[in-house]
Amino acid sequence: MASQAVTASNPSPAAPETAAIQHRLWNSASHLSRGLGGLERFLSSAGFDRGPWLTVAFGAGIAAWFGLTGFAQWTALLAACVALATIAVVPWLEPLELPYLRKAILVLPLLVALGCATVWARSTMIGVPAIERPIAGTFTARILTIEHQPAQERDRLVLAMREPGTGRAIKVRLNAPALEQTQNLAAGDLIHFKARLMPPAAPLLPGAYDFARTAWFSGLSATGSATGAINVVEHGAGDSQILATLRDALARHVRAQMRPAEAGIATAFVTGDRGGISQSDADAMRDAGLAHLLSISGLHVSALIGAVYFLAMRLLALSPWLALRLRLPIVAAALGALAGVGYTILTGSEVPTVRSCVGSLLVLGALAAGREPLSLRMLATAAFCVMLLWPEAVTGPSFQMSFGAVLAIVALSGAGPIRKFLAPREEGLAMRGLRHVGLLLLTGVVIELALMPIGLYHFHRAGAYGALANVIAIPLSTFVVMPLVALALILDLAGIGAPVWWLAEQSISFMLALAHWFAARPGAVNRLPAAGTAAFLLFLGGGLWLGLWSGRMRLLGLVPAGVGAGLLALAPAPDVLISGDGRHVGLVTANGERLFVLRDGGPGYARDNLLEVAGMEGEPVTLDTWPGARCNRDFCTLTIQREARDWRLLIGKGRDAVPERALAASCDRVDLVISDRWLPQSCKPGWLKIDRNLLGRTGGLSIRLADSQVRSVADTQGEHPWWRPAAVRPRPPRPKPLASKPKGRD
Repeated sequence: MASQAVTASNPSPAAPETAAIQHRLWNSASHLSRGLGGLERFLSSAGFDRGPWLTVAFGAGIAAWFGLTGFAQWTALLAACVALATIAVVPWLEPLELPYLRKAILVLPLLVALGCATVWARSTMIGVPAIERPIAGTFTARILTIEHQPAQERDRLVLAMREPGTGRAIKVRLNAPALEQTQNLAAGDLIHFKARLMPPAAPLLPGAYDFARTAWFSGLSATGSATGAINVVEHGAGDSQILATLRDALARHVRAQMRPAEAGIATAFVTGDRGGISQSDADAMRDAGLAHLLSISGLHVSALIGAVYFLAMRLLALSPWLALRLRLPIVAAALGALAGVGYTILTGSEVPTVRSCVGSLLVLGALAAGREPLSLRMLATAAFCVMLLWPEAVTGPSFQMSFGAVLAIVALSGAGPIRKFLAPREEGLAMRGLRHVGLLLLTGVVIELALMPIGLYHFHRAGAYGALANVIAIPLSTFVVMPLVALALILDLAGIGAPVWWLAEQSISFMLALAHWFAARPGAVNRLPAAGTAAFLLFLGGGLWLGLWSGRMRLLGLVPAGVGAGLLALAPAPDVLISGDGRHVGLVTANGERLFVLRDGGPGYARDNLLEVAGMEGEPVTLDTWPGARCNRDFCTLTIQREARDWRLLIGKGRDAVPERALAASCDRVDLVISDRWLPQSCKPGWLKIDRNLLGRTGGLSIRLADSQVRSVADTQGEHPWWRPAAVRPRPPRPKPLASKPKGRD
């Protein structure tokens, strides 16, 4: 007993293992274990569908490939994902009993890596290098597709030909004036023509449309315009023209039954051909938030498949013999699937249409199997299939808007307050109808809030009344216009469709009038300058959190979504915009209300891009009207005041030889020099020299003087294969000095 007492009062020194347990090493491990355990308990009890997050991880890998700069970073991402996934299988996690966390650590990084590898592989297999430089001459090519665009008075052809000089096979998109001779062209014809071909254009400015990337994933190596007659050398095989001939015949038939404006809309519904829609009508539909009605998408495919499914169920159920011997939902789903696939093929099998068809087929499969047709898991499955086939679609507005709208609908319909609002109750028909109308308006508002930041990021503009306009236009187009056009086509087989065509024409006329009315309302269009990608990704992350979580946990997504949307809305306008070739320069006033341009070439691609990226509308004015500007044939000098500082600019206009000494003196007196020509080393402005050499490496530039921020097109391109910066040319011979200083020179 005594020895025990002594031992208790004077314990022996602790063993090394015991000391480790008592001190920081064990405490750190204990904290880590408790943290992992808390995360494990959260994942096991959160009550959310985990499947959609797998699709999110796959899409994140695709987006990461576009966001990272090149081979080294893509490889590092793949290696990091594999290394992270191996953590889930190491022995030290086994005693902690973290099954949900281990699955997340194992699966999510692998799906991110799979997404990155998928788009990388598709880029390698599908992409074709562009032609090196513009080419003008006479060519021979085979027509792959042809699209008549009567509203633009042109035809658009996609051709297969050999590149002059190299002989490699390339695909070219050619615009040709709509002449009598082009009306007889068809897919498969071998043609001889004169044209000027150009490499697909990179973004003119940071934040502008990247046609070069679109062309890369479409396999296009050049675009151009015909400059002479197009002669048919050899007509193609008839079998390859069946669908194109049928599509063209349908388009011609519809145009013959209605006025041109209404016929353009009806033709878009029937064949997907939007070439008959005038620019004014297209602008009105866009500004009213109804542009999605003009492209064959989920709305049109779903309406057709839904109508076929409903009619098949009702008609087949009229026969007791069939109802007792067949599973009518399966038969109706099969008929709907055939109708959807046929409609997709008829309208040209464009990627958005195929994407919508895939989603609709999955919904039909769920109906046939007795599952919930519209759920997060079904939406995630459809998105995964689309991304697996067309991973490049992730960065496009069509994919983001279509799946964003459906996600908003599914999340809203699954919310507890909405379920309670729609729960059955004893009430009159009028009150039930008012509740459904209220839900329809709420759904439109939610969809508009979800899609407006996407539209602002991609197009720098968004309609303010889209929710209200869609409440009227979507039911009108789905339940009136499309059924009337379909019925008229069927009745035309017997030659009695004229009355129905008149009704369809009136309904389309009403829809166009509705679009023009909403587009003309004050504040109908919000225009904002190009914003950074970080704000957009913040909004997307918050939106996905809102849509994919359940319960109050989802409300946490309001914070990043709101902050991201706010940053997009508050993005400041750039002060100076410079095109990649240096020929187009735009200056924005301090209040962001007017754009001054170096060259007033009238309406065109360059002017539209300058206005769009600046977030402005109206007619720009020339730089020589800038307050205090001094311009001659070669240069303009002016001053911009920002943040209590005067910025002096020297902007080149001409290409005549300039005395180097005079030019160097002018450069010394300014902060910023901009020119589309090569400038000598002696030209040293106070801050930045932008000439042909610099623009060849950077592409277009966007400059904010207040914080001296310079954004370039090259910053968004990295080493992706569709971006090829112009080579820096060697220094040209020094120009001979002029006899006297040019008039007006500073």
